[in-house]
Amino acid sequence: MNYNCLFLGFGGDIHVDNVRGRIMMQFGTRSTIVPRNDGSSYKGQYDLQTIYRYISEAYGGYHWDKWHGINLDAGIFMSYIGLFSYNNFENWGYQPSYTSDNTPWFFNGLRLQTFPTDKLKVEFWLINGWQSYGMFNKSPGVGISIYYRPKETVDYVCNNYYGKDDEGAPGRYRFHSDDSYQLRYYSNSSSKFITKAAFSLTGDLGFENGDGVSPFGTKSTATKAGLPAQNFISGMVYNRLWLGKQFAWTIGGGAMHNPGQYLVLAPTGYADTLFQSQTGVGSTFDAWDFSTSIDYMPKTNVTLKVEFVHRQIIDETAAIGSTPLPGADAGYFAGKGGVTSPTGYANTGGYTYTSSGASVAPPLSSWGGWMPDLVKAESRIVVAMMLRF
Repeated sequence: MNYNCLFLGFGGDIHVDNVRGRIMMQFGTRSTIVPRNDGSSYKGQYDLQTIYRYISEAYGGYHWDKWHGINLDAGIFMSYIGLFSYNNFENWGYQPSYTSDNTPWFFNGLRLQTFPTDKLKVEFWLINGWQSYGMFNKSPGVGISIYYRPKETVDYVCNNYYGKDDEGAPGRYRFHSDDSYQLRYYSNSSSKFITKAAFSLTGDLGFENGDGVSPFGTKSTATKAGLPAQNFISGMVYNRLWLGKQFAWTIGGGAMHNPGQYLVLAPTGYADTLFQSQTGVGSTFDAWDFSTSIDYMPKTNVTLKVEFVHRQIIDETAAIGSTPLPGADAGYFAGKGGVTSPTGYANTGGYTYTSSGASVAPPLSSWGGWMPDLVKAESRIVVAMMLRF
């Protein structure tokens, strides 16, 4: 059992005539979780992780009273994150499904929001890259988000991104499309049992191309070597029932297919060192997840949640270059033996992974043969209290 504060945030908005801005701070484990997934923060002489880790949003901009509003903002702002919000209080579930867990949580750059009608928002991005404080390959990322709500009970969201985000592969580009549909299909405020019901459906399709990879792979020929696949296909579906005025029940899950593992989040600690040797061109990662939760909401600003989550790896194969490594399917989640070190501390020192000497064997530990305990499945019970003021 583990007790921690995941996210403590505070801040506010500033409006002076047409000038606008926002500053939101973040503390807790999220101030480490979010920056660690950004490799661009190690580029150059400055420690961008330290500079930005306690900031979730910080931007300034200008508002025009045209159409139903136009906003131009510069700074750090929240990205689409699939269905899930950056703020857990606003989400149906506590643990995001793979689709949302592996899409950007923030963008750094310029954002142009346009509201042509009161039912449509079209948003344009010119940013440093895919959830990155800095920029790889001297090439910014671009994107567009379309949010359409034709009536109160239904909405559509379409997000599209293009950029060159691979360190050491300047000729490789990434495209990603994230699309969601949400429907409230029942509402009866006078009911003593089910007062509202809604479901959501999200699907993602993305790929990388160039510098030794292709979206769905190519076969070898007599004159040309084949290219391994590098794509991301995932989806998730959730259903939520509001029970009376203070309870809600959510059930759902999803699946992810990501050959090349270019979007897979690496485990923490020493397991990260091992896992990084397994990711890359030619590797595979297929997984699914399921969760169900009960919410108790005694007040509008308080939610108590109990959630069961199961996540399962179907296939996770390591590779060196484009050659799969037999026997290197080490798992992904932390097992009972832990992933930090034999002592349980991260700062023990004097620890490395070394090659076993065989080109097809997984790495070996230099610390008495100890290896991180990585397993292919995990089940968790999460108990959370969420407050918003």
